Amino acid sequence: MEQQQDKIPLFKTWKAWYIFVLVVLVLLITGFYLFTKQFA
Repeated sequence: MEQQQDKIPLFKTWKAWYIFVLVVLVLLITGFYLFTKQFA
């Protein structure tokens, strides 16, 4: 059976890509929290 590997965007490993995505999500959540808190 042939194993086809997906091309990884921007990063050398999938682990780095997942960490980057998690960091971006945390920053977005924090940003929206602070934004809504200021205008509440």
